[in-house]
Amino acid sequence: MSRLVKVLFSISIAMACGAQVSLAASGEAKPVASKADLGRVLFFDVNLSKNRTQSCATCHNPTHGFVDDRETVVGKMVSLGDDGKSLGDRNAPTAAYARFSPNFHRNKAGEYRGGQFLDGREKDLAGQAGGPPLNPIEMGMPDKASVVARLQENAYYLKTFRELFGKAVFDKVETAYSAMAESLAEFEKTDLFSPFDSKYDRYLRGEVELTDQESLGESLFFSQQFTNCNRCHQLKAFPGSFKETFSDYTYHNLGVPVNKRLRQVNGKSDTFVDHGLLDNPQVDDVKQDGKFKVSTLRNIAVTGPYMHNGVFKDLRTVVLFYDKFNNSSRKINPETGKPWQAPEVAQNLALEDEEFDAPALKDREVDALVAFMRTLTDKRYEHLLPKVEGGASQAVEHQLPKAKGEDSQSEE
Repeated sequence: MSRLVKVLFSISIAMACGAQVSLAASGEAKPVASKADLGRVLFFDVNLSKNRTQSCATCHNPTHGFVDDRETVVGKMVSLGDDGKSLGDRNAPTAAYARFSPNFHRNKAGEYRGGQFLDGREKDLAGQAGGPPLNPIEMGMPDKASVVARLQENAYYLKTFRELFGKAVFDKVETAYSAMAESLAEFEKTDLFSPFDSKYDRYLRGEVELTDQESLGESLFFSQQFTNCNRCHQLKAFPGSFKETFSDYTYHNLGVPVNKRLRQVNGKSDTFVDHGLLDNPQVDDVKQDGKFKVSTLRNIAVTGPYMHNGVFKDLRTVVLFYDKFNNSSRKINPETGKPWQAPEVAQNLALEDEEFDAPALKDREVDALVAFMRTLTDKRYEHLLPKVEGGASQAVEHQLPKAKGEDSQSEE
């Protein structure tokens, strides 16, 4: 755990327990806390869950890329609820860099973009922050009034909410609950969640060099002639831009299969289908069935398992899964040793669209893409990076593959 996170965690826990902790130097007047300061304390407060065992930080651990790194009976596929037994059906997305997702909307081209959660059902961070306390398989509080009552147990909250939102903030449940959600959102907008200090960021600033393998991966990633990675995983207008979030926040059905292991454990029926964007109350267009929001690739190498349901353990498997649409030799899922399973939703498959056609990738190109994505890891999480098989990454010849239609079969 970094020193900064340790300090924030310690102060937040003390305040959440009602301690009066001064952030001012001795002899100075205590400053009025900001909404982000309040949000920081709320983020770590387990008292906002039914059994007082779960906080926002439980499923969005700031020491592990703001994802849930707890082991459950299904590994890290999904999160365990406050009741100690409930398991969801979706992998908890990282809270890191979430502030850059625009409010949920439909653009001029008719595409849905932005929002929070994997289906965009909340338009912004404040909306997202208000969801988990009331979710019966997450923090499990019965209603907003119960959450506000927990807030009022804490002297720090009573004082700080009134300073920031007015003396009448607790007069109405909805006002107090909205204030809580807004404060959490303000905390999530701080640089703690989006430091932009990965090896890739440092490379753009001229502070470090990429290896040959990472550099090949970068070239492949941003080339629409040889891959389609940046069609969805580039927000800025030009490759190599500073503060790239590596998501355009659009929605696509990638043909992800059902996570059968998870379904066996979490009690979902055999007929249940996760419709993704189509489950968003604001969406009724069947062409959106099975689509999920494009995730940021920031910290992707340390925030597995992958896909909306955690069905793949390894980042390399994800690249192979994409490549199978263009590469007839990629018939086997390396994690199961069996053919890839059928999509949960077989309609609206993005990767069968000609727009996403690309040459088949050779193994060294797959490895190069993985190496590049590893460079997107925030500096404080670099120690979490999985060791590369065989030790340090080997230098590779920086040569792009042949264009589609030429000989570009996989190297085995």
